[in-house]
Amino acid sequence: MKNQILAVYMGNLVDSTYTGVYHVNVSLHFYPTEEGSGYSAVGFSGMDDKFGSGADSILPISRNLPLNDGLWFEIENSTTVVSKVLKIPQNAYKAVLEVYVSYHEKDEFWYGNFPNEYIAANNLTGASGNGPFREVLVGLDNVVIGAVFPFTVIYTGGINPLMWRPITGIGSFDLPSYDIEITPLLGKLLDGNAHEFAFSVTNALNVWYIDANLHIWLDTKSDRTEGKVMEHNTSPLSLSLLSNFTGLDGLFITNATRSIISIGWVNSSHGLLTTKSRQGFEYTNTMVIKKNGNLQILNQEIHSNGSVNTNMPSSSIQSTESLKTYSLYMYLEDVDKGNGSYISFSNVSLGIDEREQKASDSGLSTTKLKNAQKAQGYILVKGNLVASGLGSTQQKYHFVGDKSCYSRDVSSSNYTILHDKESSSCADNGVETTPGSTGAKFLGGRKGLI
Repeated sequence: MKNQILAVYMGNLVDSTYTGVYHVNVSLHFYPTEEGSGYSAVGFSGMDDKFGSGADSILPISRNLPLNDGLWFEIENSTTVVSKVLKIPQNAYKAVLEVYVSYHEKDEFWYGNFPNEYIAANNLTGASGNGPFREVLVGLDNVVIGAVFPFTVIYTGGINPLMWRPITGIGSFDLPSYDIEITPLLGKLLDGNAHEFAFSVTNALNVWYIDANLHIWLDTKSDRTEGKVMEHNTSPLSLSLLSNFTGLDGLFITNATRSIISIGWVNSSHGLLTTKSRQGFEYTNTMVIKKNGNLQILNQEIHSNGSVNTNMPSSSIQSTESLKTYSLYMYLEDVDKGNGSYISFSNVSLGIDEREQKASDSGLSTTKLKNAQKAQGYILVKGNLVASGLGSTQQKYHFVGDKSCYSRDVSSSNYTILHDKESSSCADNGVETTPGSTGAKFLGGRKGLI
């Protein structure tokens, strides 16, 4: 067995309020590598090749060891570009880049950031700007090859921390990753030279943390494969802002679109495989500010349409199509109570709606996922600390596959589980737990208001 390195960094704000002790248990799972074993080397969809097995090699794209802090690349502003140079094995025939993203500090709530002209006109010192649109760009040798319009993860200290106890925000303890198919570009990478993978964030403020894993499938019957990039087209970002404000009250509508298409072939012992990948994105954010700037209402939707089509030597086609919608609604109103205190009322809805369809010689398979949360509450804030308040959350999770289903309906209020029903039956015959039970795990604690 080859030597493996596990690096863990759990940094946070260190002061008299937030400093504590971590108690951590780590479990490692090892899977057999035999073809047809039914196990994937990675635990999520989109990473299995046509033989049903996971990647043969995974190359990390992150900062180099040794370090005194995390391995993540740090994006400090919109001009920051971080990168790593590496060579890939010469017998690769498929590659997928898995990108991780985490945002904090001035961009923790980027989806609610004000346009710069609004900040300047009202002389708002300390307000986070650059508007509410963010896009993660992935480059290869100074050419954009992929993009991510990220899901709006709300961490457990966000907006109203009492809403995320014990039900934490979607993705906050298990950050989503984003797959970018780069098999059509292997013709560029199989030349035996080192190549540069780079990351940047459109409109970024300090700080974004980014890294990636390059999943590679190897031809065990060949020392070297060959390929060619037939077409690569990245459309320019289309970004527009409709702004209408008087003083601190106004309306802002932001829209953005992007598409990327790559076509290429790879010749291996499996034959000549021609792959076409497409990424398409649509973004809209409508932000209303009222009551002299003390009330903010926003609606945001992100649509992602991705597809990968591979022509096989037998003239058959293997294809995967993925449709994703990320939705966010936020109502946030602050009421001044004097003496440096205020009450913050909030109402938040988060949602993920995914549909993936795979077609091959063996047939057609479809999976559907809907994950929706609604949270409401208020907090009385004194000196940046929560003095009192209330938070309630409701979540519905529903997954449907070809051979399995899973659903869960859970709600909580004031740290207590009120309702918890789950089912692994497509007929939705759930088993309900009693209020206050451990049907949902307590997930709390993060830098933020406490």
